[in-house]
Amino acid sequence: MAQSASSTARDAHSTSSQEGWSTQRIAITALFCAVAAICTLFLEFPILPGVTFLKYDPSGIVALIAGLAFGPAIGVVVSILPYLVHLATESGLYGTVMAVLATFALVMPAALVYRRSRTARGMALGMVAGGVVCLVACILGNLLITPLYMGVGADVVVGMIVPALLPFNVAKIVINCVVAAIAYKPVAKAMGI
Repeated sequence: MAQSASSTARDAHSTSSQEGWSTQRIAITALFCAVAAICTLFLEFPILPGVTFLKYDPSGIVALIAGLAFGPAIGVVVSILPYLVHLATESGLYGTVMAVLATFALVMPAALVYRRSRTARGMALGMVAGGVVCLVACILGNLLITPLYMGVGADVVVGMIVPALLPFNVAKIVINCVVAAIAYKPVAKAMGI
C-alpha cells in the first residue's frame, strides 16, 4: 500500500514512466531558463570591433550545461525559451531566430553524443560535433536572415563571412564549450547529478 502511494505521488509529477519530468526536473529546467534569460538580456556585448550587431552572451554556456547534465530534451527547452525575450527587444524576430538557431545547433549534438558516452572524451566529441554543426548553421542562418535584418543583399553578407561572421562564431563556440566544460562538474555536483 505504501509502495503504491509512493508510485502514485511520483507519477503525478511525471510526464512519462521513463525518466519523467519530475517536479525537481521542471524546477531545475526553469532555473536554467531564468539564468540563460538573464545572461541574454543583461550580459550581451559585441566581441569584434566594428561589428556591433554580432553580440555575445553567455546564455549558450547555460544551455550547454543543461543539455549535458539533463539530456537533449532539457537542452532544447533551455535553447529556445530564454531567447523569446528577444522578441520584445531591438533584436526582434531575426535576433531571436539566430540566437535559437546558434544555441540549438551547439547544444543538441553535444547533448546527444554525451548521452551515449558520459565520459570526458564523450563530452569533448559532443562539443566538437556541436561546434561544427553550430558553425555551419550560423553561417547558413546569416546568409538567409541577415539580409532581412540589415536590409542588404546576400552578396554583402557573403563578404562578411571571413572577416566577421566566421571569427565571431568560432570565438563564441570556443568560449561556450571551454567554459561549459570547466563549469560542468561543479554545477553537476552542486545539483546532485
